[in-house]
Amino acid sequence: MKLSIITINYNNAIGLKKTIESIVEQTYHEFEYIVIDGGSNDDSKKVILENQNNISDWCSEKDAGIYNAMNKGILKATGEYLLFLNSGDYLHDTTVLEEIVTTLSGEDIIYGDLLYIENGVKKDTCVYPSVLDLDYFLEYSLGHPASFIKKSLFQNSLYSETLKIVSDWEFFLKKIVLESVSYKHIDRVIADFDMGGISSQSIDLCNEEREWVMHKYFPGMLYDTLQSAAKMRKQPLYKLFCEISATHRFQYRIKPIINFLFRLNQCFSK
Repeated sequence: MKLSIITINYNNAIGLKKTIESIVEQTYHEFEYIVIDGGSNDDSKKVILENQNNISDWCSEKDAGIYNAMNKGILKATGEYLLFLNSGDYLHDTTVLEEIVTTLSGEDIIYGDLLYIENGVKKDTCVYPSVLDLDYFLEYSLGHPASFIKKSLFQNSLYSETLKIVSDWEFFLKKIVLESVSYKHIDRVIADFDMGGISSQSIDLCNEEREWVMHKYFPGMLYDTLQSAAKMRKQPLYKLFCEISATHRFQYRIKPIINFLFRLNQCFSK
């Protein structure tokens, strides 16, 4: 099986129905679909039962949070690539999987773009960069509804269940920046993302968890240096200086100045 799609849900029957419909309506059907419900007390289980012919595996039981539910889905999945499309989020159009499946060509993480939806209204399209590095993850993350992740990346570590909001960001940071896994950007909107989710409502907790993760992987002075560098890059003159410094004329003139300062430093060091 090439692809497993995983939906987690808790008391969001309306959103779950919309998510399932977007999957059922796809022109491509060679995938596994898993639903993990956290023991909802609304009509979620009814929605699942009504669509069980289109669901490969499901459960409805109490869990320990979003990432515990996502980890349950990972353990059930048999596909080479995993896509997390949680209740309320939905595939952008009916042909997206048919177009994307041919691009699942071996990279560890393959990601497209997201369309943000707020109160049923289309807001902005998030176009992710083709090059990802630490600078990017200091500010942003990838959207899991637009990211196809090789299941093998979870073989030694699932999502951290200690974190409540940013465990998917930590996963991408760890895999792409620290472990240098392969990745590829697809210039195509994959899913419509409901901005009413927990990550977009709890900004303070999100920032606290991000800082905790950064201290975990980049302790002490290294973290402070990264923060200072990030602030510097936000300054209005930073981009202008980078452009100027890239010119041959600037490099020609700055070289003797650097040599002079170097010799001056040597004199005072003696």
